Amino acid sequence: MKAKILVIDDDTSLRRVLEYNLEEEGYEVQAAASGEKGLSLMEHFQPDLVITDMKMTGMNGLMVLKIIKERSPDTLVIIITAFGTVDVAVEAMKSGAYDYITKPFNREALKLTVRKALQFCNLTEENKRMKSELSDKSDFQTIIGSSEEMEKVFEVIRKVADTEAPVLITGESGTGKELVARSIHANSSRRNGPFVTINCAAIPRDLLESELFGHTKGAFTGAIKEKKGKFQLADGGTIFLDEVGELLLELQPKLLRALQEKEVEPVGSTKVQKLDVRIVSATNRIIDKAITDGTFREDLYYRLSVIEINLPPLRERREDIPLLLRYFCIKHCTEKITFEKDALDALNLYAWPGNVRELENSVERLLIMRNSNEISIADLPDKFREHKKHGSALLKLPDEGYSLEQLEREIVIEALERNSWNQTASARFLRIPRHTLIYRIEKYGIELPDK
Repeated sequence: MKAKILVIDDDTSLRRVLEYNLEEEGYEVQAAASGEKGLSLMEHFQPDLVITDMKMTGMNGLMVLKIIKERSPDTLVIIITAFGTVDVAVEAMKSGAYDYITKPFNREALKLTVRKALQFCNLTEENKRMKSELSDKSDFQTIIGSSEEMEKVFEVIRKVADTEAPVLITGESGTGKELVARSIHANSSRRNGPFVTINCAAIPRDLLESELFGHTKGAFTGAIKEKKGKFQLADGGTIFLDEVGELLLELQPKLLRALQEKEVEPVGSTKVQKLDVRIVSATNRIIDKAITDGTFREDLYYRLSVIEINLPPLRERREDIPLLLRYFCIKHCTEKITFEKDALDALNLYAWPGNVRELENSVERLLIMRNSNEISIADLPDKFREHKKHGSALLKLPDEGYSLEQLEREIVIEALERNSWNQTASARFLRIPRHTLIYRIEKYGIELPDK
């Protein structure tokens, strides 16, 4: 479809020159001899771009620009101004003009300016279309996915969001557990209340109780005034306990009491404070193993996990990778980015041990280091190219197909055997965290040899 350009200029000769040059480039052009006539033409012509002279009899270009921006904010406007009146052009840019050209201008300068404007217009429309498409693939803000695994996650969020049930979100690091927690809060009746986050693994041991439940003045050295804890700050809303599996054993009874009685006792105080807080927590640990090891209370686990949501690792929902690539390109770049097939294949083959977080970081790097707006396999870091080079040679699958779970089980067993059943070395060999390997061993019932 031809791009449509409206030319507004009261100089007949210049107007005809503009018409001729633009039509020669293949654009659909209409022209008006005044600002009033140009605005009238806009109603039915609906141009992609307007080129208007600044100085005209009657309504000048600046007035035309302001009215266009009021009626059709997305329509791009290029201002033509006389040489030496750049201050006027700057005023027009502040009022929303896309660009300006000064008279006298040559044909190539005109064509280049128009081409850039229309490319920007096309990119804006493409971004709108892609964002709309992406929003159709996710009902929950920036949780992107259309795979069967993610649809199951979305369905659970829909069911539990507007309840008071505690939710435990499990999954490997980088899978988006906090995004799920925020989505639960945003879709609940508490959405207008606070959403407070605390990373249980990041707070120093001697300050964690104070961070959670607050303290009174003089409760300990350095407590020069009373301080509210995260639970008090979350009153009426949601508290998100990230890495709850790392919570100190001695603090777990107090968290259990907060859950059961909906009250907390600040450090240094003998008075309890009643609170209205919903708890959503997350962990990348295998809690069952922590319970067996005696580092996590079983009764607390059952309190936290009335509803449990497990986020699949990215390698188990590879069909979402192209969608995520597009999303992160839009998020981090104003230009349209595409991927050559070899590059996309390499990214799809990669194991993504860091999951969605690693994917986003990789996209940011690609956008900075790319040679063009089309990403080729040469733009990818070595780890992706090597994976692509050797990936197809590693597996010889039968023509009739093969069970993915059986294949994964065999790979885990082979990695363990190659590394003399050393779990740390095997996890390093598979490029996954050790706790993920332990989870796979338990999932597939792999028997370890007696030591």
